[in-house]
Amino acid sequence: MLNQQQSNHSPNTGSFTVPREKVSGLLQEFLDSKEQQQNYKALHWTGSFDEYLKVMLERPEVTVNAFQRVHSMITSYGTERYSLGGREYTRFKFFDDPHGNGRDAVYGLDEKLMQLVQYFQSAANRYGTEKRLFLMLGPVGSSKSTIARLLKRGLERYSRTPEGALYTVGFSDVPVQGRNASPAASLAGRAAEGRVTWAPMNIDPLCIIPEELRPPLLEELNRQRRPGTRTIQINGGLDPLSRKLIKALEEQYDGNFYPVLDHVVVKRVILSEEDRIGITTFQPKDPKSQDSTELTGDINFRKLAELGVDSDPRAFSFDGELCCGNRGLVEFIEVLKLEKEFLNELLTATAEQDIKPKKFPQTKIDLVLLGHTNEPEYKRLQQDQTQEALRDRIFSIEVPYILTLSDERKIYEKDFTTQKVGRHIAPHTIEVAAMFAVCSRLEEPKKSGMTLLQKMRLYNGEAVAGYTEQTVREIQEEARREGHHGISPRFIQNSLSACLVRDTEESRRFLSPFMLLNVLRERLPDSPHITSDDERKRLFAILDKVEQEYKEIIKKEVQLATSGDEKALETMGRKYVENISAYEQKQKVENRLTKSLEEPDEKFMRSVEEKIGIAPSQKDDFRREILRTIGGMVVIGRKFNPLDDERLRQALEKKLFEDTKDTIQIKQFVSVVQDDEQQQKFDTLKERLIKRFGYNDDSATEVLKFVASILAR
Repeated sequence: MLNQQQSNHSPNTGSFTVPREKVSGLLQEFLDSKEQQQNYKALHWTGSFDEYLKVMLERPEVTVNAFQRVHSMITSYGTERYSLGGREYTRFKFFDDPHGNGRDAVYGLDEKLMQLVQYFQSAANRYGTEKRLFLMLGPVGSSKSTIARLLKRGLERYSRTPEGALYTVGFSDVPVQGRNASPAASLAGRAAEGRVTWAPMNIDPLCIIPEELRPPLLEELNRQRRPGTRTIQINGGLDPLSRKLIKALEEQYDGNFYPVLDHVVVKRVILSEEDRIGITTFQPKDPKSQDSTELTGDINFRKLAELGVDSDPRAFSFDGELCCGNRGLVEFIEVLKLEKEFLNELLTATAEQDIKPKKFPQTKIDLVLLGHTNEPEYKRLQQDQTQEALRDRIFSIEVPYILTLSDERKIYEKDFTTQKVGRHIAPHTIEVAAMFAVCSRLEEPKKSGMTLLQKMRLYNGEAVAGYTEQTVREIQEEARREGHHGISPRFIQNSLSACLVRDTEESRRFLSPFMLLNVLRERLPDSPHITSDDERKRLFAILDKVEQEYKEIIKKEVQLATSGDEKALETMGRKYVENISAYEQKQKVENRLTKSLEEPDEKFMRSVEEKIGIAPSQKDDFRREILRTIGGMVVIGRKFNPLDDERLRQALEKKLFEDTKDTIQIKQFVSVVQDDEQQQKFDTLKERLIKRFGYNDDSATEVLKFVASILAR
């Protein structure tokens, strides 16, 4: 036996852990809290049918159908509106996975998610779409499974809230209310006197009401419900076992239904995929060992031996996916890979909202059928003339790859951060990964002069000279199949992982874009995304473009670090403002050395303006714009700093870099031997890169030496 001292510590280590007594105390404190006890009682509520009617009149939303529950769950998290590329979008915050800390957040698919939620809303209003199979269609790794997982987890959480509560029924052998019930005992005690048989498909409690009594009952209930609340409704139908139990009780009371209600027990249902309550998942297996009873249940042979007849519902296990998923959601993985007998079951389940358990009549269900598949299977279905009925009952929602750079980056930033991987990730590493992925999914621009990278920037909502939001809409209309091919996020994630597990000195210290680009080149030939030589050449050409773009980025950053002397920039900025002010007012400028008056220095002004592409025909407009900004700041009592204007600062930085690069002699940094002065300059530039752009010592050294090698050539 372990002694007490050992039990308070992790085995085989000397590290201190929380003592077991402390853990037990914390758990007990949590379980004994008043809030926890109240929550437990609410989630495990049990009552008579009359008590349930009171709950229902207070909160009629407990009677909503499965589609209404899913739609209410999604919208309960709120929305936000935004514009991108001249289009308006609604972002449903539910898909940010707030309870999972964004682990399963879905990015860049707001247009498709809007379509999915609209389908749910239509089905919730019973416009006919509730009789459809919702099919998410797209390439591998496009978030289809993630969306389904979010919906299932969301339903589990929502069913634990007052707004998402739902209830089901059971039948006691002895009355639990009414004149024949034991008045002194509690409901639980009265029910315990007999045996409660719960409805195996978690049916809606109101389903026990006979068809002929439903219209007047619903009319009366809706008359009494609180104003402004949902309409009370009855969804689904009786399962075979509940039907048999009700019939037996009616016979016991000579056909009088009213005393039957005395035997009804109602309880709250918590949806759970793990417990297969209201949420289930089905996926294709070996056709030889899989049959349709996995959807609708099968004979319980142990009970069959007791009862002797297989048409008795007590000898049947209602444990098929469609039975257990009633009142919630059933996910069908790779649904179109199923055999035809399964697809026929789905056809009935979608069109009639019925299932047909073996030896029993059609049984009404209330659930959301959500399938997902890849495009080859969907194309095969479209070509199969024998599946016309199923095709007609499918609502397909395309789930393509992401085409916006910022959203693609978020996918990788969830898992690949300096904190998570335990080593420094150099700036632009994730950006380079996302650029390659997004560009691989885009079609070559048809607009003359537009590059693939410019198209990527436009899709990302960035301003590109010469193009407008109308341009974005036009190129999107020309390329409707974008996002259905290219590199998947999984390939990028695998490549990032491969970089991190490489046993090299550099990879053990940091991860950089250069390392990633090398791994991508190595892994790309074996990628499943390459199906032809043309595709291989296309992807390698895109990789070259992305690498060149990255080199331009770091050259600019080194340039900014080189020209990072704020005082020198301000001095140059004041000189520029002084010259353009004199130019505009047709005055002369005092030479600070000779004190003589001279004409404004046109050569100097143009050398600044050219750095940001200001053409000679545009110089006057640019200069007046700067002077108007200065005038506006004077009016409000503020002093103009040339570095506050983004375009002017960019021009000054480039100008200062041109003026100082020969003095700093970056190209000498490639030399192994450096003098103290050169080493000091090198360290200064590294410090600026680290402070301004987020490099560390290793990655800053790599970037500086690369740029130095370019200049040396």
